[in-house]
Amino acid sequence: MKLKYILILSYLFLLQNVSFSQSFSASVNSEKVGLNNQFQVTFTFSGTSLNSLSNFHPPSFDNFMVLSGPNESTSMQIINGAVSASKSYSYYLQPKNLGKYKIGSASITYNGQSYSTKSLTIDVIKGSPKPKSNNSVAAQNSSPNISKKEIEKNLFIRAIADKKKVYLGQQVTVTYKLYTRLSIASQMSVNKLPQYNGCWAEELNTPNTISFTNETIDGKLFKVGVLKKAALFPSQTGTLDVTPMDLTIPIQVQNRRNSGNFFDNFFNNPFGQSQTYNYDAKSNVLKIKVEPLPDKNVPPSFNGAVGDFTMSTTLDKNKVAINEPLNLKVTISGTGNIKLLDMPAPKLPTGLEQYEPKTNTNINRESIISGKKEVDYLLIPRISGQKVITPIEFSYFNINEGKYITLKSPEFKINVEPGAGGNNYANSSPQQSNIKLLGNDIRYIKTSYNDVRKKGGILLYQSGFWIAAGLPLIFLVGLVTYKKRSDKIASDVQLLKFQRAQKVAKSRLKTAKEMMTEKNQNGFYSEISLALFGYLEDKLHMPKSEFSLESAIDKLRGRKVQDTVLNNLKICAEKCEYMRFAPQKDGMGAMNEVYNESANVIIEIEKILSSKKV
Repeated sequence: MKLKYILILSYLFLLQNVSFSQSFSASVNSEKVGLNNQFQVTFTFSGTSLNSLSNFHPPSFDNFMVLSGPNESTSMQIINGAVSASKSYSYYLQPKNLGKYKIGSASITYNGQSYSTKSLTIDVIKGSPKPKSNNSVAAQNSSPNISKKEIEKNLFIRAIADKKKVYLGQQVTVTYKLYTRLSIASQMSVNKLPQYNGCWAEELNTPNTISFTNETIDGKLFKVGVLKKAALFPSQTGTLDVTPMDLTIPIQVQNRRNSGNFFDNFFNNPFGQSQTYNYDAKSNVLKIKVEPLPDKNVPPSFNGAVGDFTMSTTLDKNKVAINEPLNLKVTISGTGNIKLLDMPAPKLPTGLEQYEPKTNTNINRESIISGKKEVDYLLIPRISGQKVITPIEFSYFNINEGKYITLKSPEFKINVEPGAGGNNYANSSPQQSNIKLLGNDIRYIKTSYNDVRKKGGILLYQSGFWIAAGLPLIFLVGLVTYKKRSDKIASDVQLLKFQRAQKVAKSRLKTAKEMMTEKNQNGFYSEISLALFGYLEDKLHMPKSEFSLESAIDKLRGRKVQDTVLNNLKICAEKCEYMRFAPQKDGMGAMNEVYNESANVIIEIEKILSSKKV
């Protein structure tokens, strides 16, 4: 009896594993093709993940002309926490001669295991093929009662910019809206996210679920939902293009009954079966004209800030002793690209030493990017007397007033008093009266030459003497070499970023793990994106304003990074963007998977890049 239950449980376990296993299949849009007609062959790999997918080998197309291909497409769906992904390779072919021809099997490798498709048979006939027959009555008599043109009129995505003409560095808010009069069957999947070439982009906060409102366009009532909002800050002049957002939207349409019966056609059977049609929707291309900032009356302290800002500066004390630290805080608040602000640095007088400043940024991403950026400067006085810190200046271009504005801090005066021993360190030497005789600790100095010997001979001839004399010299040479290398790294910003890239990425991943524990999906996927993209920006010496995933992948490919690693990087980035766009109710499993995949991608890239020269 127990054996029976064990067999049943084993069968169910195997059945569950089979249902979620990987598969590689081939399909054709028509098995009968006219001699002068083209047809499509698609090879699709499906599974729970596309990691470690490589070595796709198509079959031979000797009897056909290859008009296009391979055309790659990747899709990913997450429904109720279950992740499914697929990658397709499609070809458009045209027959060369009449007859029946076989298309052989394609192969692909996943996790070291090879998968192959079944062969296909194509019947090439004269003229156009007849419609494919099917024994299923529902499939034979039913067809979607809406054409692609009708779908385009009743469902579309619009990219809307609040400004079409801006200054360099001025914010442009782009909103992606879905307009529909049709029924959406299930969750949408992202095919391609828009690229903001020539712009620094900040994602604006949007609700986790799409909330629809009503809007009338050309006399038709549409349901309208906001898909995505982004704040763009142009970093170069001229006309910039924002590429389309591409989504696959499953819509539910009613089947038409073609029975030939007059009454069936008249009433169209509203209680008939419906079917789901996957529609590929793309937004329009936006063009933004960017003008340079005025070149007249540009203040010397201007570093590219555009917006509306205020500045506050505080010094925690103005009376200190030598070597006693004091803190100077500079805060810039307002609207604009807070993240990329170049904070003003104080000009310090002689005798004040400055340590590495600490920066804190707080950004509000609602509709207009705003917030504040704080820098704490730790100062140590080394010489007594009155020290004066001249006013700190910060300049920006005010869009509303159309002119440059310079903000100034007050002048800071600091009284530095001598320390407990004063400035003359000779005064701090011990007095003779302070020396006490403790037992026999103090003895007379031996002056006889014969006493300066060791049992083994003269000290100068001993190896230990030379080792002891040489160690300080070796230590000094090593210290100088280390100092020169540190100064070189500190002066080379790109090299410094390259060296610290992994450390920064680890910090981001640690923050992401904390947010995963708190079940903060938005914050988790934002931190994972920052870890991936920030790491690539530093490692590849790419400015934030010019960074895009495609350009980063091209650079990595040029540095001999394997396609499997690049594919994993692309999938991780797409997953992060998709989950930010459509988070799940219980997404712990998905977050854990994304975290592990992202960490592995960074480790793999670090191994390759660190073994090569910067």
